[in-house]
Amino acid sequence: MTLSEQSAALREILRSGTLSTLFQPILAAGSRQIIGYEALSRGPSNSPLHSPMTLFAVARQSGQLLELDMLCRRRAIERFASSQLSGKLFLNILPETLLDHQHSSGRTLQMLQQEGLTPERVVIELTEQSPIDDYHLLQRALRHYRSMGFSIALDDLGAGYSGLRLWTEMRPEYVKIDRYFIDGIHLDPLKREFVGSILRMAKASRARVVAEGIELKEELEVLEQLGAEMLQGFWLGRPQPWTTLAAVNSRHFEVTHSYCG
Repeated sequence: MTLSEQSAALREILRSGTLSTLFQPILAAGSRQIIGYEALSRGPSNSPLHSPMTLFAVARQSGQLLELDMLCRRRAIERFASSQLSGKLFLNILPETLLDHQHSSGRTLQMLQQEGLTPERVVIELTEQSPIDDYHLLQRALRHYRSMGFSIALDDLGAGYSGLRLWTEMRPEYVKIDRYFIDGIHLDPLKREFVGSILRMAKASRARVVAEGIELKEELEVLEQLGAEMLQGFWLGRPQPWTTLAAVNSRHFEVTHSYCG
């Protein structure tokens, strides 16, 4: 498929708004209580842009990254509200879209207000896919979000271009460790040491750590031994379509309502 064909497919997605949204739970260690859900966007299942990596790569190449990012936010917020999910919504946002001169402030807040949600229930999860050129501008953007009540998370710590610098300069409320350091941690002393050091740094900076990408019981056991506070991964819960979660919540409400009545 040529770039022009991919760009045309993306324009159709943006025009029709046909994005899939999945939600993966984030749980508290020990209690296994759901703290929130990360929203994950996908292209239509019948599209060559179904993969998020391909979808965002085409958007970046064709100059439509901001438009795609805003559509992903809108769909995630709408579907999180429609599904009546508990806890916080972890909303992936690319730092480069915050730095885009066409990015107008207040749009995310407006989306929340339309769905009856408050900023206190939303965590802006920065997903770094390219180098950041203007840290001062990014700091101003994040201060603006915090002033409205949003929290900030730094995604994939250890995998990006400048993760530790982002951590020290942005002081996020949440830090998510890249899944590379979780994969096989029960077999790798160096990975255990890395995660342990991140947990110690988080305690000093008062950030909460999310260990993501947990796929084995043994990985989970090591992370809990190290003191990981928040957990995410296939072993604990796979990403689910928002329609599935909405149906589950609806059935739960009916049972509860019947019992209480």
